[in-house]
Amino acid sequence: MSRSAAEAAAIPATVGSTRRDAPSVVRTWTVWLLRRAGLALLTLWLISLLVFAATHMLGDPARAILGRSATPERLAALRTQLGLDRSAVHQYFSWLGAVFTGDFGTSLATKGPVSTLIGGKIVNSTVLVAVSAVIIAPVSALIALYSARRRDRVADNAIQVALLTTAALPEFVIGILLVTLFSTVVLTWLPSVAVSWTGSPWSDPVVMILPVATLTLAVVPYVARILRASLIEVLESDYVEMARLKGVPEWRAVGQHALGNAIVPAIQVMALQLAWLAGGVVVVESLFLYPGIGTALVDAVRNRDVPVIQALALLIAAVYVVVNLIADVLTILVTPRLRTGVR
Repeated sequence: MSRSAAEAAAIPATVGSTRRDAPSVVRTWTVWLLRRAGLALLTLWLISLLVFAATHMLGDPARAILGRSATPERLAALRTQLGLDRSAVHQYFSWLGAVFTGDFGTSLATKGPVSTLIGGKIVNSTVLVAVSAVIIAPVSALIALYSARRRDRVADNAIQVALLTTAALPEFVIGILLVTLFSTVVLTWLPSVAVSWTGSPWSDPVVMILPVATLTLAVVPYVARILRASLIEVLESDYVEMARLKGVPEWRAVGQHALGNAIVPAIQVMALQLAWLAGGVVVVESLFLYPGIGTALVDAVRNRDVPVIQALALLIAAVYVVVNLIADVLTILVTPRLRTGVR
């Protein structure tokens, strides 16, 4: 058989092999995703154990409701009503089973369903975090790109000092400084708290400016510094230099070659910071009296409203786990070396 005939005979076999490999790739990805989802569920289960144990260390909810002057008979009756007279194991599995059905129990403070109590507050916090994230991503990218292109120059050094200074400040300090600058002492342009705010987050968007600015300033330094370091490494790589030597415009070399490869570390950092926002929003919302899960959690701890504390703590943990799972998937999708290594 001639060489051309042999090559022609080999083509169908190659195509067939490729077609047979496609189900294998799908199966490999499915197994990987199921394994990671299983680890995420295991993590959430362990967190539920910690949340349940921690909330039961807050004290006796029945005594917190009735006060110190309550009689033993009334305490015993209320404990029976709340199911606190049962064993801790029975209480835990009863609570966990209800959570799986979407029932987070009844608030001890308002006597209403927990899901109804926190439903609107979850929406408010989600909007706050989403708006902050939409601002954080492009601002961090622009700062990192500008600083990386001017590495070790005056502008870069000034930016790094500003980022390090901001990163060293806790979010509540940043919030207090913003209130001082824009709401009280220096200027009075913006409301300092959201006491009079009702309705949807869009009914009075001015109230969201300072909380969003606080969250943005708390997160941007970390994302920008990591992305800058990654960009510097990529801009000095051989393939970017080769693109420049071939006459590729600088903006195209940076945009198509550098940013695409530098984005991988930024995805992980951004995911961690977004997960942090789910918990860090508690402090910021409490500072500005923003009606979200942060203020709800603080009020629940103050009132020893155990069902509300359990629901919000588990919700924040679930956001953290899910965001990190999504970040892992995105990291593999944008990295060819990791895509081929999925097992």
